[in-house]
Amino acid sequence: MARVSYVEPGSAPPEVKDIYEKIFRGKPGNIQKALAHRPEMLKNFLPFYASVGRSLDRKLFELIYIRVSMINGCHYCLQHHLAASKRVGVIPEDWHALKAGAYARFTEKEQTALAYAEKLTRSPHDVTDAHFANVKKHFADPEIVDLHMLIGLVNLTNRVTGPLNLELEFAEEKI
Repeated sequence: MARVSYVEPGSAPPEVKDIYEKIFRGKPGNIQKALAHRPEMLKNFLPFYASVGRSLDRKLFELIYIRVSMINGCHYCLQHHLAASKRVGVIPEDWHALKAGAYARFTEKEQTALAYAEKLTRSPHDVTDAHFANVKKHFADPEIVDLHMLIGLVNLTNRVTGPLNLELEFAEEKI
């Protein structure tokens, strides 16, 4: 059970109802219904969230989201991104590899990003110039900024949805 109530569409204040209708076609997820307790935050967070990671390949985006959510133990985010990853060609064997932290099945660029995402998640203050130089081999500066923001955003959402114990809105995938 969620640790905060959800602002349901039927009882939402007008500005939240407007966001629910315009952005979610009347069907917000539980994260949006939790954030709706702070309408201004919800309104500002959504465009920011939508802007992060967009210079990266969508498959890579999902691989990073899944791996970081696995490291952090965030069931809600993991399940949402397992579902999203299917739409970009990520298969259950990829999920198993991510769970094991075994990146050999992925491209060199994906391996680099996943290893870096893991480093930034587990020990961000231990990132060295050598780690960064490896990232620079595969990513241009705008992508590096996006990569950092994506990893940070996943860590942020993991630290919101997990501790709030937000409930999944659909049947979960088993890995």
